[in-house]
Amino acid sequence: MRKVTFFRSIHVKFVLIYILLILIALQIIGLYFAKELEQTLKRNFTTSIEDRVNLIEFSVREEMLRERTENDPTLEQSLRVVLSSFTSEDMNEIRVIDSKYRIVATSALDNQSIVGQRSTDDTLKRSITSETPSKIVLDPTLGKRVLVQTRQIVVGDEVIGSLYVESNIEKVYKQIDEINRILAVGAAVSLSITLIIGIFIARTITRPISDMRKQAQAMAKGNFSRKVKVYGNDEMGQLAIAFNHLTNQLQESQSTTESERRKLASVLSNMTDGVIATDRKGRVSLINDSALDMLRTTRELVLNRPITSVLSLEKEYTFEDLIDLKESLSLDFSTEEEPYILRAAFSVTQRETGYVTGLIAVMHDNTEQEKIDMERREFVSNVSHELRTPLTTMRSYLDALAEGAWQNEEIAPKFLHVTQTETERMIRLVNDLLKLSRMDSEEYELNREFVDFNKFFSAIIERFEFSKSQSVQFQRQFADESLFVEIDPDKMTQVIDNIISNALKYSPDGGTVRFGIEKAEDDILVSIADEGMGIPQDMVKRIFDRFYRADRARSRAMGGTGLGLAIAKEMIQAHGGTIWAESEEGKGTTIFFTLPLEQHEDGEWD
Repeated sequence: MRKVTFFRSIHVKFVLIYILLILIALQIIGLYFAKELEQTLKRNFTTSIEDRVNLIEFSVREEMLRERTENDPTLEQSLRVVLSSFTSEDMNEIRVIDSKYRIVATSALDNQSIVGQRSTDDTLKRSITSETPSKIVLDPTLGKRVLVQTRQIVVGDEVIGSLYVESNIEKVYKQIDEINRILAVGAAVSLSITLIIGIFIARTITRPISDMRKQAQAMAKGNFSRKVKVYGNDEMGQLAIAFNHLTNQLQESQSTTESERRKLASVLSNMTDGVIATDRKGRVSLINDSALDMLRTTRELVLNRPITSVLSLEKEYTFEDLIDLKESLSLDFSTEEEPYILRAAFSVTQRETGYVTGLIAVMHDNTEQEKIDMERREFVSNVSHELRTPLTTMRSYLDALAEGAWQNEEIAPKFLHVTQTETERMIRLVNDLLKLSRMDSEEYELNREFVDFNKFFSAIIERFEFSKSQSVQFQRQFADESLFVEIDPDKMTQVIDNIISNALKYSPDGGTVRFGIEKAEDDILVSIADEGMGIPQDMVKRIFDRFYRADRARSRAMGGTGLGLAIAKEMIQAHGGTIWAESEEGKGTTIFFTLPLEQHEDGEWD
């Protein structure tokens, strides 16, 4: 069993979840507390300033309304005294302006130069016409936040002036930052304590699970003597007790299975057929060497796997289906390169009470028999089809002649011509079948001769050039040197005739058929290319099969038997060469074949 990594451990996951929950709770509480505290401190500070502003407004209004004699101090002097009495650390500056926006007094000693000047501050100007709410701004000189408040000085319904107060609220924010720092330290301490407690709690849960994991690993190795320690009577303790009970049951089952396996092994050791035995759940418990060879696998990959998976039957059958199956099954493991078919028969093993204890599958290689049967069926089907078509045509025309069409001088010759054509077609088919039959039985001999293949090939091409009826152009691309081969001229002529005939059949009017010969190491490479309809890629490899046609309707209409390329393949292989095709739909097909070159040891042509 693979070892659990640190971050995938349930112990770590439990602690992380526990810490995250506490952290989220602390964050929510801290954010709420900090927000409420900030609002409370700012509200208290603002209320305190507003109370003092009310006193200042009262004192300033009294001074502005008081009648003065020549010996009394001026309004500016009186207001300066009043404002200085209210100056504190909380208030940075207090200004008084009259109804004409002139600064009458200020509490800032270093800013007395502005007294008597007209105020350009928009906030001060607006405060004369209407009450403006307090706001917090950044003092560009000090770089600190200040609370700006304005208050109208009203006598009756007339505004005679306004107060402008800047308060140092930066201390409130410093208090908030200090409280937040204290909260952060408290949260860190709480998380540390939570981590320690979480680890302890997680161990109480994960320790029994870890013991059960170790027990499962020991059971996988066949050790059933180890027991899981029970730490308590809670759910984990009940699980540990159930796990120990399961261990006992598995130990008993293992003993029974081993006994059955030994019995089956003694029976299977001398069998040549492939045999697979399963337990009552359909898992493979025994398999002999013959079955391993047939399935092309190893014992380690098969044992304890479901038999439906081993035989690749899981999509069609379940284990219960195989138990009820009365007939044998054909298992097709064929590939594109090689057919491979097995035949499997199934037998149920059960106790006297009828309790099913397993299944036995007996297999044998049925590839050759299936291949022979398939070829026989396909051959009979193809021959029957090829013979039925001309016979049906002949019968219909002969019936018409028998019913009086022979008396019609225009129709009778045409019907007789069709009958003669179909008869010749059947004769060609039978002759081709006889040729293939002799090739299959190797009851033929090659009358070999040394020939210059350039001249031999050219003579065949010239014959087609003189006899062709359609406007197809021929192009030759031959090697400059003479290339000698040892062939049977008659049989090789038949091969080339079949290939050129196919090229002409499928070439359009005005098309070109190209012929090529070149030297390829110890062989000559011959090519015949047309510009016909081409063949789909998935069909190119099959055109040399017997009776195979890429376009059946068109091939039959052109009088083909479907055996020409099959005969060509057999002939080329008999001469020690190979033949293949390359094609592209809409652009044409090229047939290639090779023949062994003949030359002396010194390299001179024979």
